Amino acid sequence: MRKITILILLFTAYSEAFSQEIIPISKADLENKLIDNNLQVKMVKKEAELAKAELLATRAMYLPNVNASYTFSNTNNPLYAFGSKLNQERITMMDFNPDHLNNPKSISNFATKIEVQQPIINMDAVYQKKAGQVKADVLNIKTERTKEYVQFELKKSYMMLQLAYKMLETLENAKQTTLANKKVIDNYYKNGMIQKSEVLYMDVRISEIESQIQTAKSNIRNASDYVYFLLDENSENKILKPTESLEYTEGISNSETRLNQNRKDLQAYYKSLEAYDWLIKSSKAKFLPKLNAFGSFEMYDHKVAQFNANGYLAGIQLSWNVFDGLKSKSEQEKYKAERSKAQTEIEQYSKQSQLELNKASRQIEDAISKVNFTKQAWEQSKEAYRIRKNRYDQGLEKSADLLSAETLMSQKELEYQQAVFEYNVAWEYQQFLEK
Repeated sequence: MRKITILILLFTAYSEAFSQEIIPISKADLENKLIDNNLQVKMVKKEAELAKAELLATRAMYLPNVNASYTFSNTNNPLYAFGSKLNQERITMMDFNPDHLNNPKSISNFATKIEVQQPIINMDAVYQKKAGQVKADVLNIKTERTKEYVQFELKKSYMMLQLAYKMLETLENAKQTTLANKKVIDNYYKNGMIQKSEVLYMDVRISEIESQIQTAKSNIRNASDYVYFLLDENSENKILKPTESLEYTEGISNSETRLNQNRKDLQAYYKSLEAYDWLIKSSKAKFLPKLNAFGSFEMYDHKVAQFNANGYLAGIQLSWNVFDGLKSKSEQEKYKAERSKAQTEIEQYSKQSQLELNKASRQIEDAISKVNFTKQAWEQSKEAYRIRKNRYDQGLEKSADLLSAETLMSQKELEYQQAVFEYNVAWEYQQFLEK
């Protein structure tokens, strides 16, 4: 029964291991995929949508404000009682009797009122709207720059996937080479030509490679999951496999690269200054005359749902804010200080961006040197292994020396693949910084 249980568990584990779907994908396919579903892109889009929603509030500068109300009141206040009856158009000569005026009976009043306020000229609101429009434009530019960054991250994640598969391939080849050598060593041991310790050294090396292979497989899964994360897609039981292998293709690098002032993030920074300019103008415009129209239509009766008396009121108001306790002046100074701070931040960001670009150029040069160095070291280690293998076959070398040469050859190949990856990432990062 125990054996059956173990077999079932092994079969289940085997099924789960091979139930994952391998999906081939090319770099072009990945670049053509829509990144609108990326969570980072979604967040900046929501910020832009929020700015547009806030901009809708500025429609109040030209749209009317309409209020409607239906009010019931009961009073015996002499003034209110006479006025309510007058609004109801029920005044008679008896109502002018001093006794009735001074001591009126309580009176009920049902008032229906519709009020309209129509802005005509409010320059502070006009400038406020322009500032809001600039803010929305800035966030749209920020969205485009975020998309460019996510595209760079996708390229980088694809290269991580390439590296993970290349590492696995290298380790699998190393394992096959070690297993082939192990067969020879096992035969030598059976014939009493070598000691048991040399066989054990080979077994340790195989275990070490198998551990590295397991790590490489985990790295493949991690890199695949990250690509799915960037695309905001479900990665369950799916593993991506690149159709192109990791390769080194040296591009033309310019060490004197200058920062592109039309880069979208810089555009957003510079455009944000316009918003402060409009806000400053809006604060100043609060002292300009404002022209607004107003009107109301009213219906009164002493009975509910009756509208026997009505009247209207209409007019135009020209007003000035002569003095507001220096509130608007303080607001101007605040916006001027914030604009000055933003200007300094732009200068700092531009210099940091130039430094980053210079650093990226030097990283490319360093990566090229590292690729050439590791490639040479790999070629030399392969030749050293070939020589030791021939000498070992002739009985002139120990198995420990052969194992050391094979380990060094595998290590140098892995270092070369890592150097190629670092160069490709550095190159793509520089292209992103130069956009």
